[in-house]
Amino acid sequence: MHWKRSVGGEKDMYKKPTGELDKQLAETKPGQIGEYLAANRQDLADDHKGFYYYYKDVLDSKHIMLKDVYAQVGVSESYGSKIISMEKHTKSRDLIIRFCIAGHFSLDETNRALKLYGLSSLYAKNHRDACVIVCLNNRIFDIGRINEVLEENKLEPLE
Repeated sequence: MHWKRSVGGEKDMYKKPTGELDKQLAETKPGQIGEYLAANRQDLADDHKGFYYYYKDVLDSKHIMLKDVYAQVGVSESYGSKIISMEKHTKSRDLIIRFCIAGHFSLDETNRALKLYGLSSLYAKNHRDACVIVCLNNRIFDIGRINEVLEENKLEPLE
């Protein structure tokens, strides 16, 4: 088990790395899947909570408040919290990307968040996604500025 000290000094448990779970799965037979799931229950993503916990963990690590994210994204706290908690599910990939930008997510963090939300990752072969990737890689976390870059390249802004 891996431990870290949080800012307040208390211990938090790290989840098992995906690579470790992959190794376990490589050795798991079909009849052992139930055992694997039971043994690793706390390390597996919860379809309804995975995004929320991941998003909050990344924000906490960057010392960014949710209310600041909602303001930058341009949504009410009420609506934003329902989207983040997946109480109200959105099919708008752009909205989740905007939440990630407002949270100063890296490209890897953004792609993981999109995947946890059930949406496709940013794709380098897609013109629009490529512009967003370049902005994230250059630490441009201003949605307005990213929309300017998209429009400069004759691409649709993030909605």
